[in-house]
Amino acid sequence: MNRELYEILMREILINIDEGIHFIDKNGNTIIYNNSMEKVEKMNKAYVMSKSFIDIVDEMNIKSSTLLEVLNKKKIIENNTQRYVDKNGKEIITLNTTIPIMDNHDFIGALEISKDVTTIETLSEKVMNIKKSSQNKENKLKPMYKFEDIIGNSKLMRASIKKSEKASKSDASIFIYGETGTGKELISQSIHYASHRKENPFIAQNCAALPESLFEGILFGTIKGGFTGAVDRPGLFEQANKGTLLLDEINSMPMMLQAKLLRVLQEGYVRRVGGTKDIPVDVRVIATTNESPTKILNENKIRRDLYYRLNVINIEIPPLRERREDITLLCDKFIKKYNAKLNKSVNGISCESINYLKKHSWQGNVRELENVIYSTMSMMDNEKNIVPEMILLNDYYTLKEKKINEGYNLEDLENKTLDHIIGNLEEKYIIDSLENTGYNVSKAAAILGINRQSLQYKMKKYNIKNFNK
Repeated sequence: MNRELYEILMREILINIDEGIHFIDKNGNTIIYNNSMEKVEKMNKAYVMSKSFIDIVDEMNIKSSTLLEVLNKKKIIENNTQRYVDKNGKEIITLNTTIPIMDNHDFIGALEISKDVTTIETLSEKVMNIKKSSQNKENKLKPMYKFEDIIGNSKLMRASIKKSEKASKSDASIFIYGETGTGKELISQSIHYASHRKENPFIAQNCAALPESLFEGILFGTIKGGFTGAVDRPGLFEQANKGTLLLDEINSMPMMLQAKLLRVLQEGYVRRVGGTKDIPVDVRVIATTNESPTKILNENKIRRDLYYRLNVINIEIPPLRERREDITLLCDKFIKKYNAKLNKSVNGISCESINYLKKHSWQGNVRELENVIYSTMSMMDNEKNIVPEMILLNDYYTLKEKKINEGYNLEDLENKTLDHIIGNLEEKYIIDSLENTGYNVSKAAAILGINRQSLQYKMKKYNIKNFNK
């Protein structure tokens, strides 16, 4: 590429890029100030270019300019949030990366790349307030589970319950591993309500349900004026003080926040976003994951120092396929529950039905079994017992195993990648699950053994329409 064409391309990129670009030379004079930066700061480009950057900083009431800092220290500053007031008196929040520019060993100036996040931060605060209000309502409506609510006489399940009961007698952090639908929150609540903290709050937060931009404020709280629209609001640690905080799917927490969580666990205090005051907290943390500890450690989904800090007591909940002898007890419990909810009078479930259910793979575990009983009873009329032909069971995994045992025709697989084959199977199973639940996304997700957000993502991926909308 010749120099002239290169310069034309670079000029067009600088003019049209969404990020703001501001370059000052070593004497503090603005050399580049693109359209996006002009839009963010509401400053006229010609005016900025005609003045010293130090004068511009004074005019805009910028307390700590990263451009000037890099100009003086000649060190890169990455992902720095900066707040200042534009010429109209409106506060602006930008996310900046500022780097020193060198020509061989000669320093020639400082370059700042800015992203306007004012709207995002304001929206984040609104969402956090909605989340807090919603959580308060949920906490009032949520049942309080205790050990006597846990169903299971299998050897593996009894061992997990016994370990959990012992864990309730201490204040040590707990790390619970169990597949989706095995009852991690039920175990967590049981531990809390059997402990000396039972009169204080139990607060649960799914770490996979929040975007990274909201997480820190929800976890640690915010200070009024910390950013646009921010109010004094306690985070989950303060709300759970003297009680228990359940962090579900801890492996989905951003690494930056994992480091801050580790500090809170080690030092026993939190600092709200935008604040300078350290607030002491006394919270027992229970962390859960639906992936094995080995897997999340090997894939760097959790910091090793945080994992070892949380894993003082380790509890593993067995999947339903490893405790099939508990299926009869679980079915009896769910039949009683949905008789009351659906105003039915189902007496029980036949032995043939239990044997049929025991052959299923139960990828969604106990939650999937409950939904199967719920959907089956919803479609029953005046029958007194559940028989196999009534059971609305999506036996996809059994069908898949059958196909594998029967073998594939190699000609059918020609020119098809493994991803393509797996994708077709996944799409079919999602469609079957949605059809069997009347396109109820929550129920289908439970059967699939994934969360609602993951199912919605996959529906979008495969262009599967929700006919309930």
